[in-house]
Amino acid sequence: MVTRINPAGLYDALGYGFSHATRQEAGATLHLAGQVAWDKDCNVVGAGDLAAQTRQALANLKAVLAEAGCGPADIVRLRTYVVDHSPDKLGPVLGAVGEFYGDAVPAPNTFIGVAALALPDFLVEIEATAAIPNT
Repeated sequence: MVTRINPAGLYDALGYGFSHATRQEAGATLHLAGQVAWDKDCNVVGAGDLAAQTRQALANLKAVLAEAGCGPADIVRLRTYVVDHSPDKLGPVLGAVGEFYGDAVPAPNTFIGVAALALPDFLVEIEATAAIPNT
């Protein structure tokens, strides 16, 4: 079980699509590799489109989570790497992240601007840590 921590004395992180912290009560931890916009056959989904690539990376994360019996609500930490970050890139990325969580309270997320990722066509990479629910 996870509990989100959002102190009333701090700014409203939820308004920006993340929580200040997550407390993992019990259970095992799942460390997910960074996911990019590759489909099953290693084709880039959404070439040149940051929002489309973000949605694909999150869909890949969701598939890995599901394989471990988890979902977005079980994420305790997200890290989002964006190539050549500028403030205008926040909207497309954070919009897709908000859709990914749905009704779940979002986990802490660090948005990191990077010069490049593993391949030149990748615009975003997202990695996560999740708490596997006790079964």
